[in-house]
Amino acid sequence: MNGKNSPYTYADAGVSIAAGNALVKAIGPLAKATARPGANSELGGFGGFFDPRAAGYVDPLLVAANDGVGTKLKLAIDHDRHDSVGIDLVAMCVNDLIVQGAEPLFFLDYFATGKLENGIAERVVAGIAEGCKQAGCALIGGETAEMPGMYAPGDYDLAGFCVGAVERGEQLTGERVAPGQVLLGLASSGVHSNGYSLVRRLAEDKGWQLDAPAPFDAERRLIDALIEPTRIYVKGLLDPIRAGLIAALAHITGGGLLENIPRVLPEGAHAVVDADAWQQPGLMAFLQQQGAIAPAEMARTFNCGVGMVLVVDASDVDALTGVLETAGEIVLRIGAIEPGERGCTVRGSAGTWGADAAWEARHLG
Repeated sequence: MNGKNSPYTYADAGVSIAAGNALVKAIGPLAKATARPGANSELGGFGGFFDPRAAGYVDPLLVAANDGVGTKLKLAIDHDRHDSVGIDLVAMCVNDLIVQGAEPLFFLDYFATGKLENGIAERVVAGIAEGCKQAGCALIGGETAEMPGMYAPGDYDLAGFCVGAVERGEQLTGERVAPGQVLLGLASSGVHSNGYSLVRRLAEDKGWQLDAPAPFDAERRLIDALIEPTRIYVKGLLDPIRAGLIAALAHITGGGLLENIPRVLPEGAHAVVDADAWQQPGLMAFLQQQGAIAPAEMARTFNCGVGMVLVVDASDVDALTGVLETAGEIVLRIGAIEPGERGCTVRGSAGTWGADAAWEARHLG
């Protein structure tokens, strides 16, 4: 307790400059490991430089995206799973860039907490660096904010910011989408980073034992299945995009299949998704059963096993499937583009997604 006339310090208010300096020193090598052509500056300045020409671009359009991890962070905090939420942070940003045809070039992060605990912050940033390596982008800067009184003990929040580039004329705008094209889905790695407010509510209401083996996979603990990081789709998609093999891409985030696919469709194109076409993952079936969630609600809440949707010409399906499978993706043929009002219909037969009868969910706009 300070006396009336005692000198105050920043540390008295709960902020440790030394801890911040130590963190910058610790994460320097992590950031350096993400260097790529166009990015070679050190951390610690007031900003990070990037040279698009050195990255091989002649006349690039820049594309920017920012995002967070949502309440999946709370699950990570409560169960000491700090090592992979940084991958989620990067994935949510870079997957939003690749759907516009843009290669992610550089990334910056924002980490805010009440009291800086370097072991945790360093683990989080290590995950961010790993995500950047998976996406091929450079971690060129960031901000760590220690704000006593703003966050409960142990809590922190993350935001990510990423800039990508696409050569002028190669961007994906959806204008090449037309009836007769095929919808391909790339398998998700789990819940990704949307829907966790519902997941956490179910866990609490149903009394899940998160450290016990998952009911749908005896080889994994339930918490590990739930915290599985979002898949980063960048590297497998870049070459097919540049070769003109993809008409449009939709990143399946909040709003699920039903609401994300229409975002990349022009007027007169209606996406029809056949839920019978792929096996619902065990985790998704578990969530649906535990919450007695209707199939239509699943289609607008979770990715349902499909984290990225491609719109492609029927004649390119086989070649493109081979390229993507070689890149390590699981490729699913999930539907088609039909003439009609801009929007999406997801439909399934009795038995699909636990339904008692045939069902259909529709979203326009």
